Amino acid sequence: MLYWLLKYIILGPLLRLVFRPQVEGREHIPDTGPVILASNHLSFSDSIFTPLIVKRKVTFIAKAEYFLGKGIKGWLTKMFFVGSGAIPVDRSGGRAARAALDTQLEVLRAGGIAGIYPEGTRSPDGRLYRGKTGVARLALESGAPVVPMVLLNSDEIQPTGQLIPNLGRVRIRFGRPLDFSRYAGMAGDRFVERAVTDEIMYELMELSGREYVDTYAQKLKQPVPA
Repeated sequence: MLYWLLKYIILGPLLRLVFRPQVEGREHIPDTGPVILASNHLSFSDSIFTPLIVKRKVTFIAKAEYFLGKGIKGWLTKMFFVGSGAIPVDRSGGRAARAALDTQLEVLRAGGIAGIYPEGTRSPDGRLYRGKTGVARLALESGAPVVPMVLLNSDEIQPTGQLIPNLGRVRIRFGRPLDFSRYAGMAGDRFVERAVTDEIMYELMELSGREYVDTYAQKLKQPVPA
C-alpha cells in the first residue's frame, strides 16, 4: 500500500511537476506478465524516477547498506526502500546475492516486474560498465523478456554524493524487449550467462549513447592497497 501512496499521493505528483519526466519507448513494457527491467545506474534517484514513470509496480533489488543506516537519514532511507518494495542484496559475492535473486524470481513467477541494475552499483563517472550475470540468471530461469531501460541524465539531476537534486527535466528511454528463449534450459552455464549479459549491456550502450568500459564498476570504487 505504501508503494502506491508514495507513487500517486505523497511523492509522485510533486516529482512529476518538478522533474517533468520525458519518456521514450514506454510502450515496450508489456501490460501484463513477467518482465525484467534492466537499467543503467547513474544516480540514487534512479530508484525514484523508474517507479514514477512505469505504470506497473517495479520491484528492485537494492544494496543492503540502504537498510542499515543510522540516525534520521538512515531511518528515512530504510523506510523509503521498504515502502517501495525493494529487496536488500548483499553485494559481497554471487552466493550472498542468491537469496535476493530468488526473491526476484518469485516476483516474476507471480507475473510482476523485476527491476535490476546489471552493473551492480552506480557508475562512478557516467560511463557504462561490465554487467554482472545475475540479470542473465533471472532471464534464463524465469523465461521472462528483458526490457532494457536507460536514464539519460539522472547523474546531472542528482550527482553522486549530492543530497538535494538539481532542478531539471529527467529523460528516460526504453528499448524493445529482448527474448532469450533460445537459451532455455541453459541457466547455470557461465558462458551462456555471460553472452546474455553482454547482449543486454550492448543494448543499454546503444540506448544511452554512453561509453562502455569492459570492467566491473565496483573495482574502480575499491581503495588501492597502500
